[in-house]
Amino acid sequence: MQKDNVAQGWSAGHTSARMTHDPSAETRPSDLERYRALLRVAAAIANHAEISALVQDLARLLPSVVPVNFVGLSLYDARRGVMRLHALRANVPVDLIGGHEGDPADTPAGLVWDTQQPLLLSDLSNERRWPTMIGLMREDGVQSGCVVPLTSATQRLGALEFSSLEPQAYGIADMELMQQIGRQVAVAVENVLNREAAEASRRDVERQRDRFSLLLRMTNTIASTLDLREVFKAVSLCLREMVPQEYASLILCDGEHGRVRLHALDFPENQGALTEGAMSDVAGSLAGLALERRRPAVANSRSDLTAFSHAVPQLLVMKGFQSMCSLPLLARDRVIGCLNLASRHEQAFSEQDVEFLSQVAGQIALAVDNALAYQEIHTLKDRLTEEKLYLEEEIRVEHGFDDIIGESRALRQVLGQVEIVAPTDATVLILGETGTGKELIARAIHRLSGRRTRTFVKLNCAAIPTGLLESELFGHERGAFTGAIAQKVGRFELAHGGTIFLDEVGEIPLELQSKLLRVLQEQEFERLGSTRTIRVDIRLVAATNRDLAKLAEEGRFRNDLYYRLNVFPLTLPPLRERREDIPMLVRYFAQHYAARMKKTIESIPAPTLEAMSRYHWPGNIRELENLVERAVILTQGTQLHVPLQELRLVEPERPAASPTLQTAEREQILRVLRETKWTIGGPDGAATRLGLKRTTLTSKLKKLGLSRPRE
Repeated sequence: MQKDNVAQGWSAGHTSARMTHDPSAETRPSDLERYRALLRVAAAIANHAEISALVQDLARLLPSVVPVNFVGLSLYDARRGVMRLHALRANVPVDLIGGHEGDPADTPAGLVWDTQQPLLLSDLSNERRWPTMIGLMREDGVQSGCVVPLTSATQRLGALEFSSLEPQAYGIADMELMQQIGRQVAVAVENVLNREAAEASRRDVERQRDRFSLLLRMTNTIASTLDLREVFKAVSLCLREMVPQEYASLILCDGEHGRVRLHALDFPENQGALTEGAMSDVAGSLAGLALERRRPAVANSRSDLTAFSHAVPQLLVMKGFQSMCSLPLLARDRVIGCLNLASRHEQAFSEQDVEFLSQVAGQIALAVDNALAYQEIHTLKDRLTEEKLYLEEEIRVEHGFDDIIGESRALRQVLGQVEIVAPTDATVLILGETGTGKELIARAIHRLSGRRTRTFVKLNCAAIPTGLLESELFGHERGAFTGAIAQKVGRFELAHGGTIFLDEVGEIPLELQSKLLRVLQEQEFERLGSTRTIRVDIRLVAATNRDLAKLAEEGRFRNDLYYRLNVFPLTLPPLRERREDIPMLVRYFAQHYAARMKKTIESIPAPTLEAMSRYHWPGNIRELENLVERAVILTQGTQLHVPLQELRLVEPERPAASPTLQTAEREQILRVLRETKWTIGGPDGAATRLGLKRTTLTSKLKKLGLSRPRE
C-alpha cells in the first residue's frame, strides 16, 4: 500500500522525475545514519514550541540526511481560504522573505494539501505550473523540490516543502523520509497551534473578564445616580483602563433640526475650545455619521479623521489625535445622543474594542434615557403641583371672598337669572363693563351647578399672547414648537367634568375661534402637535366687555361662535347703577384688608360714605376695592381715612359751553379781517372772502361793534 501511495505522489511530479534509478544513491548516508539523523530530527521536533524555530532546525539538521537547502512550512487559513507560507528557512546565504499567501490552487503546497499526496519537482526549469511561485523559487536558485502533506489525526494543516539548489536532488527514499518527517512535524505544528489557540483563548477570557468587571462597575455607577455628568466622569475613567483614549465627550440630541448639545466633556487639552452646554450641528462630523447610520463609526487613521470637515475632528487633528470612535446612544428605538472617544494612536479602536464600547454605549443610553425621563417626570410633577395649588387657592388667596356683596334691585335681578341657569349645562355669556364682577358671577354659576365638586378653570384670553393662546387652551405635545420641552395639559382638558371660564372672550383671534366652536359643539379637540382626539365634558362660561354682535357684523368675530356663546346672556349693572350697595361694599373691603394688615377699623365717617356714593366709579367695583385698600394702608387710627381728593381729581371734566351763533360770527369776521389787514373791498378783501357784499359786511361791523384798531 505504501508503494502505491508513493507511486501516486511521484506521478504528480514532473515527468523528469519518472526513473527507477536514484542518481545520488551512492553518495547518500547509510540507512543507519539516516535513522539516527531522523531521531535527531524527531528530538528537535519534540523540543520546539515555535514553528519558526522548528523549521530553522530542520533546515540545519536535514542536510546530513538529504540534500536540503530550503525548508518551508505552509498552513491553510480556513477562515480566509488562503494558503500562507508560515515559515521559510535556509542553510545557504540568501535573503528570504516569508509571509506569502495566495489561493491554494496557485501554489504547489495548495495542491498537496488538497490531494493529500506528496509531490516531487525534479527540475523547476521545465515546470509550467504555478508560474508566480516557481518564479520566486528560481530567483533563489532552487532547481528541485519535494512537498509532503502536513496532516494530523484530526485535521489537514498544510504542507512541508523541501528545496535544493541541485536538480533532481530527491528520490523515492527521500520522499518516504520526508513524509515521515512531515507526520511528526504535523503533530508538533498541531500542538503549537493548539497551545497558541489556548493562550489566545486565555487572554481573551481574561480580557473579557476584565471588561465585564469594568462594565459591572460602570453599571453600578450608572444605577446609583441620575446626574449625567457624574455618570460620564466615572465611565470616562473606567474606559481609559481598557481602551487607550485621551478625549471623551457626550452629546445629546435636542430633537430640533439635527442639532446636538455638548452635555459633558473630558478633554484635558481643551483650553476653552469646546464648551459644555454649547449647541452645534453634526453635519460633516464622525458623530453625525454614527447618528445617521445608527451604528458605530470609526476613523482609525489621521487621513480618515482629516476627511471630516466638522470643527471637532479638525481640532483633534490639530492636537495630534490619530483615531476617533463615535457610538450612537439608542434607547427605545430612537437616537438620543452619541459617545465620542479619540486617541493619539492610529488603529486605536479594534473590532473587539468597538464591540465592547457598543455595550458601554448601551448602558450609557439607558442612563441618559432614565435621567431625561426623570427630569421630564419631575418637570411634569412640578407643573401639576403648581396647577393644583392654583386651582385650590385661586378663590381664597386671589379674590379674598366667596360671596357676592349687595342688595340692590339690579343685583338681585342678576342673581335670580344665575339661579335659573346654573343647574343647566347651558353656555352663559356674561356682559358688562370692566370691574363689575363677571368672574365672581361665573364662580357663582359653577357653585350652584351639578359640577360644583369638579374643577373651575379660568383663563383671561387677553392676558395670553396670541401665539401661546392655542397651547394654553388645548395643550401641546413635546416638541410641537420651539420651547415645547415637555407635554402640557390645556385648560379644556384640565376642566374635564367641571366649568371653564373664558374672560375677555372677544380677544380670541379668528384663527382659533373655529377650534373653540368645535369644542363647544363636539366636546373634542386635539393638542397642538398631536393627531389624537381628546374628548372632554365641560361647561363654558364666557365674559366680555365688548359688543360681540357689532364685532360679528364687522367680520372680526365669527357669527356662529357668537350665536353659540349667546345662549344665555347675563348683563351685569355698573356700580353707578347700584349706588345703594356702595356703603356695604366699602365696609366689607375695609374689614377684609384691615384683617389682612392686622389693623382695626371700627368706623367709617358718614360724609365719606356719602361722597363715595355720589362718585360715578368708572372702574366699578375694582376701582372701589383698590381705593379702600389704599385707605386702610393710610389709616393710622380706628376710623377709616379715605383720600376723597383723589375722587375729585378723577371726576370727568364738564364739557365747555358751546359758543353762540353771534360769537362764532364775530370770531370768523375778525379772523378774516386780520388776514386781509382790514381791507374790506376789492377782489382780495374780507367781504369777498366771507362771500358778503361790502355794504352787508360794513353793516355787520357796526352791529357787532367792530372797528379797525389804531396802529
